[in-house]
Amino acid sequence: MKLSAQEEYGLRCLLQIGRQEEQTGEGLTISEIGRAEGLSTSNVAKLMRILRLGGFVESARGQSGGYRLSQPAGQIVVGEVLAVLGGRLFGPNFCEEHAGQEECCTHSVDCSIRSLWSTVQFVVDQVLGQVTLKDLLGEEQRLSACFKAMTDELLQVSDRQ
Repeated sequence: MKLSAQEEYGLRCLLQIGRQEEQTGEGLTISEIGRAEGLSTSNVAKLMRILRLGGFVESARGQSGGYRLSQPAGQIVVGEVLAVLGGRLFGPNFCEEHAGQEECCTHSVDCSIRSLWSTVQFVVDQVLGQVTLKDLLGEEQRLSACFKAMTDELLQVSDRQ
């Protein structure tokens, strides 16, 4: 499983905006975001459009313009952001989209792979559904401990089932 560049860079751009708002209360322009992340302005513009259409940022024109979060960082769920930027690993139409040369998958009745992807997607959704942009604005060491506790809890739940 790989995260796409669009998901990685889009989330990083959103974090730049969140940090700026936390520090100064102001937004960032496309060129400011691009410089901070080492990305081209055209790539940042594309990502900002996706994030704006997804409802995560707002844009303002003019001298004090730029991009700002559309809601508090604590209300922006990372799983929702990644879904807008790139979609899900395993969605409801996955089997139809990967049927090979056939009209429907030859394993549509009994498929152990479908069970695997469904379980992986469930675990990913559980983790990413609990993490907000505000969480990611914290220090890495604290976040690592938090994520370890979260995954330990998920593993304990699965052991009991």
